[in-house]
Amino acid sequence: MEEKHMQSVLIDLLRKDNIRLWTEPFVSDLQKIQELAQKYVLVTEFTLEEVISTLESIRADTSRKDEGNKEFKETAVASLELHLPKTAESKKRKVHLKTKLDITAQELKKRISEEYGYTHFNLIMPGKILSPGRRLDEQNVKNNSKIMVHVVSSEQEKKEMLKEEEKKRQQDEGWQRTQKGFQILSERDGSEDPATTPFLEIADQKGNPLQIPDSERKALILAMGFHERGRALMKKRNHSAALSHLVEADEQFNKCNSALLNTVDNYAVLQLDVVWCYQALQQLECLNDARQRLERAEECFKRCYGEQQSRLRQIKGHTGGEDVLFLRLYLLQSLLAYHDGKKNQAFNKLRNVEELYGQLCLDPEKMGLLMTLGFSEQEARLGLRACRGDVEAAERLISQRKKEREELKEQEREKRRRRLQDINTLVELGFSKRDAAKALHQTRGDVNKAYGVLLDGAEAQSSDREKKLDQLLALGFQVDMADSALRIMGYDVVQATKMLLDNQGVVPPDLLSPSPPSSSSEEPSTSSDSTASGSSRQDEELVNEVLEDIPRHEEDYLDLTLDEEKELMVRIKSILEKQSSSSG
Repeated sequence: MEEKHMQSVLIDLLRKDNIRLWTEPFVSDLQKIQELAQKYVLVTEFTLEEVISTLESIRADTSRKDEGNKEFKETAVASLELHLPKTAESKKRKVHLKTKLDITAQELKKRISEEYGYTHFNLIMPGKILSPGRRLDEQNVKNNSKIMVHVVSSEQEKKEMLKEEEKKRQQDEGWQRTQKGFQILSERDGSEDPATTPFLEIADQKGNPLQIPDSERKALILAMGFHERGRALMKKRNHSAALSHLVEADEQFNKCNSALLNTVDNYAVLQLDVVWCYQALQQLECLNDARQRLERAEECFKRCYGEQQSRLRQIKGHTGGEDVLFLRLYLLQSLLAYHDGKKNQAFNKLRNVEELYGQLCLDPEKMGLLMTLGFSEQEARLGLRACRGDVEAAERLISQRKKEREELKEQEREKRRRRLQDINTLVELGFSKRDAAKALHQTRGDVNKAYGVLLDGAEAQSSDREKKLDQLLALGFQVDMADSALRIMGYDVVQATKMLLDNQGVVPPDLLSPSPPSSSSEEPSTSSDSTASGSSRQDEELVNEVLEDIPRHEEDYLDLTLDEEKELMVRIKSILEKQSSSSG
């Protein structure tokens, strides 16, 4: 972390002075490097030895990368940066190894073993152990990738390998189950009994359903579903698995109308969560992406909450709860500023973090008092933060929220009861349940307009069928045979014509008779029903599984204990203060 900071500071100075260390006179004249180092010692907190060493490292790395990039482009031979374990004999940890990327990780391990003498070890990239049996390029190993050589015992290597393979299998399976579960939910329209067939609606901050196109609704449900699953994994500090779900959520959000994303804070919170996983996994190669995500998050918060959170205050009446999001934003901005060599900016952001942290840390006695009144720990924490520590105000707010939630639930139950009643009314008039549900959705619940839509559709369908019947009659077929052929072939004119031509203008008796077709299709139908039943049970299992990740409290995303945030805050502060004291 400190080495990265030192490099960032010196690279920034080199850029400002328009100095290229990999060109003359710095390549052949080491005295020039020393003169430059003496200049930079005066404007940094580093020692002369540290500056010289870092400048030489920057020059060597840049020259090596230029040569390596050229070689990779011409020969497909990549240069990998290996971080070896420190030994008593040597402190050198970083070496470079050239290799093709179409070999397996096991073949790379064999080369490392031969060249450096390690017997049992794992190859680790940020957030994952390379699988020995898979090719390097299949595991996202690229030219200039950084790989750590982690020495283990023989038994430990075997255990870790099996553990990593099992972890990867479970992650892949979990991701697929999440996708399938929310895919099923996204395609439901509420035409079934919600007590037995749950479906999801997208609502605003007051619980009112949003009217959005079906394609966007499906993308939003998938996005929010993957986000919630990712957050559930983050709570378990399983940041690697969480990240894959959060990235998928980001892809789904990007399918939505940008105007919609500008009005909700979900997208901004997602950007914070992705960057939080980056820092937890120490994925320094993602710094540029992290920077862009934090910029998007900050802009989105401004649009959603308004300047000085004025819009948020107007909607909710308070802004204290959302301060946890800004604490995390400023903390991550402080970390990135440090890595970019901007120490003053890192200090300023950290001061903002410390100020918010002081406000958000709650008095245990106040928490206990609210919990003795029957409120949960989550309700107490959210209420106190929203009311900035005022116990009486928090009690009123929590009670009011509970009352509003119950009213919303009752309104939702009544709305769904009316919806099912309207669907049944349309079904009794001869329309299918699915068509009735679609028509009601299209007319926003107006049963009279839905009836009109269904009638228009039925008339159009009837007119279409008459045209197809006329086509067959024009070919000389009898009315009853033409009509039967169309019904049997699903009103496909080409197939109906072929059937009649193949059978001298008549429909085969076994297809016309109700009994034979029934018996001949009975077995497949039973098999199909059995398969559908099995599939339905699997669907319900998947749906119930993903519904467990959806929090019961609408502000669950604001309910942070701040334990992880405190750990990172202390770590950044320690490094910044250490550098300040050494420069002083």
